[in-house]
Amino acid sequence: MLSELILSEMHQLADKGMPLHRQLYEAMRRAILEGKLHAGDKLPSSRELTQDLDLSRNTVVAAVNQLVTEGYLVSRVGSGTYVNDQTRPITRIRPARAHTHTGLSNRGVAVSTQFTSAQLEVQPFTPGVADFSAFPVSLWQRLQNKHWRMTYPDMLDYSYGGGHTPLRRAVADYLRVSRSVPVEVEQVIITNGTQQSLDLCAHMLADYGDTVWMEDPAYWGAVKAFTAAGLKLHAVAVDPQGMAPSAVDEKHPPRLIYTTPSHQYPTGAVMSLARRQQLLALGQQHNAWILEDDYDSEFRFSGPPLSSLAGLDTDSRVLYLGSFSKVLYPGLKLGYLVVPKSLAAAFKQAHYDLNRPGQLPLQAALAEFIELGHFAAALRKARQSYAQRRKCLLDALQPVLGNRASISGAEQGLHLCLQLPTEVDDEALARRIGQAGMVVRPLSAYCLQREDAKGLVIGYGYATLGDIAHWGPVLARLVSNAIEGL
Repeated sequence: MLSELILSEMHQLADKGMPLHRQLYEAMRRAILEGKLHAGDKLPSSRELTQDLDLSRNTVVAAVNQLVTEGYLVSRVGSGTYVNDQTRPITRIRPARAHTHTGLSNRGVAVSTQFTSAQLEVQPFTPGVADFSAFPVSLWQRLQNKHWRMTYPDMLDYSYGGGHTPLRRAVADYLRVSRSVPVEVEQVIITNGTQQSLDLCAHMLADYGDTVWMEDPAYWGAVKAFTAAGLKLHAVAVDPQGMAPSAVDEKHPPRLIYTTPSHQYPTGAVMSLARRQQLLALGQQHNAWILEDDYDSEFRFSGPPLSSLAGLDTDSRVLYLGSFSKVLYPGLKLGYLVVPKSLAAAFKQAHYDLNRPGQLPLQAALAEFIELGHFAAALRKARQSYAQRRKCLLDALQPVLGNRASISGAEQGLHLCLQLPTEVDDEALARRIGQAGMVVRPLSAYCLQREDAKGLVIGYGYATLGDIAHWGPVLARLVSNAIEGL
C-alpha cells in the first residue's frame, strides 16, 4: 500500500523534470505533510522499497537520508526507519471566500499584476534592452580582482556615506561636463539602479496617498515603484513636446512629478525648453519635487546634446536619476541619484537604514574603469553600434511611413516609437508580429488613461544588424497590412 501511494505521488512529479531521488523525496515528504503517512508509521527497508518502486538502492537511500536529515523521518538502530513522532500534517484552512490573490495587500495585487515586465520587456525588439555582449569582460575582471586583492576590511562593510567616494566624484565630474548638472560630490548617492532610486524618492519625499504626476504613456518601472509606495498616480498626457500639464491637471496638485524629458519613455518625445520651464514653475507653485529620469541620454545620434532639466533648476527642486546599465551591463545593478544639498544628509541616512547598501569593491572597480577612460571608450563603441542598428531599422521601416504612420524618438536611446492611426488595434498587431517571430510592444499597453495613443514601441539595442536586416522588412510588411486594412 505504501509503495503504491509513493508511486502515485511520484507520477504527479515526473513531468517536472526532477531527478528520481528528488521525486521520491518530494513524494514521501508530501505524504507525511498531508497525513497520508502518520507519525510513528514504520517504513519498509531500503531493500524492499528498491524492489517495490523499481529504483536503484542509491536513489532510495539518498531520498530517505535527506528526509532523516530534515527531521521528517527518524532512524532507530536495529529497529528501522519511522515517521517522526513530532511531525504533524499541515492543516489547510478553506478561506471564507475565494480570492485570486489570498494574503496579498491591494498594493501587492497591483504590483504583481499591472504593468508587469513579462508584458513590457522581452527581447529582441523589446524597448529598453541593451546589448552587453561587447562588454570588455576580461578587463572588468582584472579591475575587480585588483580591488578584491587590495580590499581593506572597511570595504567589506555597508556603505555609510552614499557610496564609494571616488565613484561619486567620477559621477559628479561626468554629469557636470556631459549633462550640465550643477552637482557636488556630496549630492551624489550610489544606488542599486533606477528602481531603488525611485523607491527611495517615493518614501522620502511623499506620504501614503500623495499624488504623483506621471507621463501618459508611462514608464512601467516608475508605475511599479510609486504604486508599491502607496502613491496616487495622476496621468498627464504627453505630446510631441513631452509632458503637457493642463489646467485640469492642476486640480490634482502633485507632491512628486516624474518625467523623462530628454527622451520620453516610451514615445521618445523631447521636452521643449518652454515646457521644461513650465514644469519647473509648476513644481515651485505646488511645492512639488521633480524626478528627472535621464535613462539613456548617453545615446544621442542626431542634433546637439540636450541639457538636463536639473541644469535649468534654480530652486533646488529637481532630483536627477541615472544608471550604468545601458552602457555597461544590466546585472551590474549600479545607478546614481543626485539630490539637492538640503536633502543629501537625510537621503544618505535613509538609504543606509532602509537598503544597507554595499558592493564597495565593485564600486571601486567601476570608479577606476571610469577614471582610466574605459567607460568613455565603451560608450563610444556602444554608440557607434547602436547608431548602425538604428539606421538599419529606420531603413526597413521607411516603406510604412507617410500620412498614416510616423516615427518618434529615433534621435536618441535604444528604442523608437512607430506612431499609428488611432483606428489600429496595436495590441492585436503586436500579437500578429509575435506570431511571426518578433517581439514588439503596443504603445497603448503603456497608457494609464489615454485611449488615443496607438503604435508600436520597437527596441533595437539587443537586436543584431543581421536580425534587423532580416526581420525589419517582415515587421514593415505586417504594419503596412494593418494600415491598409483600415
